[in-house]
Amino acid sequence: MDRAQQLSEFLQARRARLRPQDVGIPDFGGQRRVPGLRREELALLAGVSVDYYTRLEQGRARNVSSDVLDAVARALRLNGDERTHLHNLARPSTTRRRPSRPQQVGAEMHQALHALNGAPAYIVGRRLDILAWNDMARALIADFPSIPAAERNMARLVFLDEAAKDLYPDWDDKARDTVANLRLDAGRHTDDPQLASLIGELSLGSDNFRRLWANHNVRGKTRGKKHFAHPQLGNLTLDYVAMRAPDDPDMTMMIYSAPPGSDAATTLQLLASLSQSRPAVGETRTKRDAQPGQAQRSRAN
Repeated sequence: MDRAQQLSEFLQARRARLRPQDVGIPDFGGQRRVPGLRREELALLAGVSVDYYTRLEQGRARNVSSDVLDAVARALRLNGDERTHLHNLARPSTTRRRPSRPQQVGAEMHQALHALNGAPAYIVGRRLDILAWNDMARALIADFPSIPAAERNMARLVFLDEAAKDLYPDWDDKARDTVANLRLDAGRHTDDPQLASLIGELSLGSDNFRRLWANHNVRGKTRGKKHFAHPQLGNLTLDYVAMRAPDDPDMTMMIYSAPPGSDAATTLQLLASLSQSRPAVGETRTKRDAQPGQAQRSRAN
C-alpha cells in the first residue's frame, strides 16, 4: 500500500465532495471539469499556496507541518477520524518499524470478555482480525471456532460470506462501516503486508468492497445500534460500544447490549440459553468440512 498514493486519493476524494457554496465561495457558474472544489479554491481556504497544496495532494510534499495539515483539514471539513487519517498519511513516523508480532489478548481482557454474562462481545485487532469472543457472540454472529484462525476476520465475513447478508438486514450500512474501519487501519499501518494481502483478496472477491474502498471513507469503531436477523430468534436491535484495550490501540472489544425490560433484552436471554446448549469447541466442524459459505450458517447447528 503506497502511502503517497493513499494520501493523494484521500485528498482528492474529500475535495470532490465539497461544493463552492458549502464553504462560502461564490459559484459564478461555468462547467467544472471535476466535481467539488478546485485545487486553487482549497488552497485559498487553507491559506497555502496552490503549488504547495498541489505537491501535498500529489504526495510530493516533505516535512509537512501539523499546522498546515490542520488548516487543510479545516478547509476540507474533516471529522476527527478523517483528520487523524490525514496526519497518519502525510506525516509517517520516522522510526523504522519492526515486523509486527501477532497480537495476543491478555488474561485480563479474556477475563473481562467472559465476565460479560448476557452480552455478546468479541475482540478485534489489526486488519479487523477476530482475536477472541464469548459464547454469546459465537451464538449471535458466527461459529468462530469453525473458521481457521488465519481466515477469522470481520471484513472477510461481511464481504466473502453470503450468510452475512442474512445476518445483517442493514448490510449496506455494515459494509460501509467495515470498509471505513479498515481504511483507518490502513492509514496507520501502510507497511503491513498482511493488510495489503487482505485488501487485495477482498477487492478480487467482492465488487461491493472494491467500490466502497475507492470512496476513501474512514471511521473508527465507536458506538451505535446494530440490527440482526438471527436464524432462530428473529430480528433484534442491539446497542453496541467499542472499548479500546488500554495497552494496545489496535485492539478493541465490541460489546452488544439491550435496555433492561426491552424485547431485545428478552431475546438476549434466549440467546444466552442457546449459547449454553452449543457443543464444545472441539466438537464443532472445521470450515474445511463445511460447504462454501457455511461459516456463519453453522451457528444455527
